[in-house]
Amino acid sequence: MMLKPIGIIRSPFKSMNEAPRQGRFSDAVGEVLIFEEYKSGLDGLQECSHIILIYWMHKAKRNVLKVIPPGSNECKGVFATRSPHRPNPIGLTVVNLLEIRKNVLVVKGIDAIDKTPLIDIKPFFKDVDCIS
Repeated sequence: MMLKPIGIIRSPFKSMNEAPRQGRFSDAVGEVLIFEEYKSGLDGLQECSHIILIYWMHKAKRNVLKVIPPGSNECKGVFATRSPHRPNPIGLTVVNLLEIRKNVLVVKGIDAIDKTPLIDIKPFFKDVDCIS
């Protein structure tokens, strides 16, 4: 398996300690720079109010299988948590798409650190992505 970044996330957070636990708890605005070769893949994205960013948490530890989640004293398996530290550190967050400037997406609610490699973007659809 081989993943190739399609862009880079620009964020005000320079370290994992600065970033919020989840993008939903953040009003931070960031930019997502899409590499030129993938720019045409953005066609139609302007119709979305929210998008899902899938990214590689390049600063995370990859040898962690147990963690204590925030607000808990109980140790859990990493797959039962949202810890960035995991065998394959894939991040996922829903952001508000504020603007598209050519190959730059301006987003609100970012939780990734600056210079994080972007793997993919998916449109957020409330009727598909929210289970009641």
